[in-house]
Amino acid sequence: MRVPFISAASLSHPGIRHAFFTREGGVSSGVYASLNGGTGSRDDPENVRENRSRIAMALGVPSERFLVPFQVHSADAIIIEEPWADGARPRCDGIVTNVQGLALGVTGADCGILLMSDPKAGIVAAAHAGWKGALTGIVEATIVQMEKLGARRLHIAVALGPTIAGKSYEVGPKFVERFADADPKHTRFFTPSDRQAHAYFDLPGFIGMRANEANVGTFEDLALDTYADEARFFSYRRMTHRGEADYGRLIAAIMLA
Repeated sequence: MRVPFISAASLSHPGIRHAFFTREGGVSSGVYASLNGGTGSRDDPENVRENRSRIAMALGVPSERFLVPFQVHSADAIIIEEPWADGARPRCDGIVTNVQGLALGVTGADCGILLMSDPKAGIVAAAHAGWKGALTGIVEATIVQMEKLGARRLHIAVALGPTIAGKSYEVGPKFVERFADADPKHTRFFTPSDRQAHAYFDLPGFIGMRANEANVGTFEDLALDTYADEARFFSYRRMTHRGEADYGRLIAAIMLA
């Protein structure tokens, strides 16, 4: 079965494969229907393995060379040179490589899922940027690791895939204060809501600001709202609003062919 995915123009270069997968094309059912890639979900592990196998096949790699870290909402990024052993996934939120045939992936279900490349240097990366990781520097940390392998910032393209949009992301006053305390200019990413002291947070805009202030060559926001587009995307926030027991995870991946 064909597994649908979305591409970013800024990452479409010879020798680089990438995909922002939707929730379509898998074998899971119920709240996980159908391409749930989350090993941390309570979905049947066999279904998740089959879904990930289909994703690896779509990328053109064996399953053991499709790598997704144990994400912890951190600002930690590492360089990957070979597949890790079963049960030894690194705890981080950004992975980088210059090795051909290693597909780097991240999962998300509202958090920002980012793919990056420097096609001139032959370096690719994937990063998971929830609000905490975005605030503490996962975008910049991933770029630094790319530079260690020889990437140049002006040659790096960063693409943001399916992410909760500002109009769907209402937050409370303590959340706003945390960002304002870090830097008063962050308040421009908050728009007052109808509820007192609450606001809508523009996570994609904030991630874009961090990427652009890191002086990358290109930042592309695919402007895909995970909360609003139930047919194509999983959403943690939509799940909580409905009182559902769990949720599926989307996957994005990139590799040097």
